[in-house]
Amino acid sequence: MEVEVVCVYDDGSTDETFACVEKFIPLFCARGVMLRIEKGLMSHGVGYAKNRAASMACGRFLCFCDADDRSEPSRLQSQYELATAIPDDKLAFVGCNFVRQPEGSTARYTRWANSLGVDKLRTQVYTSHGPTLIAPSWFISYELYMRLKGFREDIPFYPEDLEFFFRALDFGDVHFSKVNEPLVMYRYHPGCASFGVHEDAIWKLRIDRFCEKILPTWKCFTIWSAGKQGKRFFKSLPEERKGHVVSFCDVDEKKIKRGLFEEYDEIARVVRWKVPIVHVKDAHPPLVICVKLDLTGGDLERLVAESGWIEGRDYIHFG
Repeated sequence: MEVEVVCVYDDGSTDETFACVEKFIPLFCARGVMLRIEKGLMSHGVGYAKNRAASMACGRFLCFCDADDRSEPSRLQSQYELATAIPDDKLAFVGCNFVRQPEGSTARYTRWANSLGVDKLRTQVYTSHGPTLIAPSWFISYELYMRLKGFREDIPFYPEDLEFFFRALDFGDVHFSKVNEPLVMYRYHPGCASFGVHEDAIWKLRIDRFCEKILPTWKCFTIWSAGKQGKRFFKSLPEERKGHVVSFCDVDEKKIKRGLFEEYDEIARVVRWKVPIVHVKDAHPPLVICVKLDLTGGDLERLVAESGWIEGRDYIHFG
C-alpha cells in the first residue's frame, strides 16, 4: 500500500493544532508522503471541514480520521486490503470496529456497532444509532466521494454523516464491509460535534428515508410499540401513510387492554385516527419495531428471534 497524500484542514481552531501539524511536514517528507494543510479563519461545521480536506486529496481511496480520534497503526493496511479485495466493478465503503475513550462510554451504542455483521450494514440503517459504519472509521473509494459530491454544508447542526451514508446506500455498485477489529479509538467528550446535531433533524432524516424506501413496498404494516416512540413514529408519518398502519403491538398488558390508540387533532377537536393495539404474538409482518435494541434485558431480541421473521423483509428496526 502506498499513501500518496495526507490532507489536514484546520477548521478555525484556537489552540496549537496548526503548529502541531506543521511539525509533521519533514517527517512525512522523509517518508515520501506529501502533507497538505490548510487553515480556516473560523469553523463552518463538520461537513465543510471534511470537504475542504477531501478537496486536497488524490488517489483511489479516502481514509477519514477526526482530530480527536486515534487510528491503530494497522488501520490503513487492514482497510486497504479489504477495499482492494472488492470486485473491480464495485466501489468500496469500508468501516471497522472501535473502542471508546473513556472506556465504557456509550456502551450500548458501542456493542451495537461492533456486533453488526456485514449482512446488517444495509438493513439496520434506520435506528437512532445512525450509520451502521461509524463515520470516524470510514475508508471509501475516492470515486464514490466525488459521485456523492461530498458532505452537505448548507445546514448548521445537521447529521451530515448520516445523510452522506444514506445517499451512498442508493448506489447499487457500492460494497459495504468492515474490518472486525478495533482499529479506531473513538473519543467521547461533551464538546464533540455530534452533541451539536439537533435530534429532530436526525429523526426527520430517518422518517423521510423510511417513507421513501420502505413504505412503497408495504401495503400495510404494524408498529411495534404502543408507547412514546411508537406514537411519535405514527404522528410523524404523512397523513396519506397513516391509513396503512393496521395496528400497534406491544407486550404491556395495560396498553393492550386500552384496545385503541387514538390520534386527537387539538385544533379541529376531533379524533383523526383510531388504531387497534394487539399483543406482539398476535401481530403479523411487516412491522416497524420502535423499541430500542439492547434495552429490554434481551426480551425484544428473543421475541424477534422466535418469530422466524426476516429482517429487511418482515421487519425494520427503528428504535
